[in-house]
Amino acid sequence: MKIRRNRKLLVDPPEAATGDIAFILIVFFLVCASVQPDQGREQNLPRSEEQEEKKNQTKNPTVLIKRGEVDVNDQRIKLAELPLKMSELLRGKERPEDRIVVVKSAKDTPYHFWIQITGQIEQAGGVITLQIEEEREVQVP
Repeated sequence: MKIRRNRKLLVDPPEAATGDIAFILIVFFLVCASVQPDQGREQNLPRSEEQEEKKNQTKNPTVLIKRGEVDVNDQRIKLAELPLKMSELLRGKERPEDRIVVVKSAKDTPYHFWIQITGQIEQAGGVITLQIEEEREVQVP
């Protein structure tokens, strides 16, 4: 007598594993989607300096960007005068540490205006560093 065997070759995965498989697929697609490069212009930010170098450092020019206005060292200038003013301030400074320009911007400054200003500073030979100020309230007892 022949024994009949069940020759069913298709095996269903356990139903409890479907949630795990879905989670792994979601993580996989999120990782693949986040590989896109960032947009914008590359910035070379200066590294931190040691205390000895700070003594020899001259005062860095400060550029404040507001909506449609530019202040250089607390003096309002026209946008067309910025390259000449920056060339004048950076003249004779050979080391990159001496050519650092501190850039501050208001929150409502348009991105294209910021890119235009920082591009002019870099063309004049400046090394851009960003100053980020945090707002916080201090309560005095």
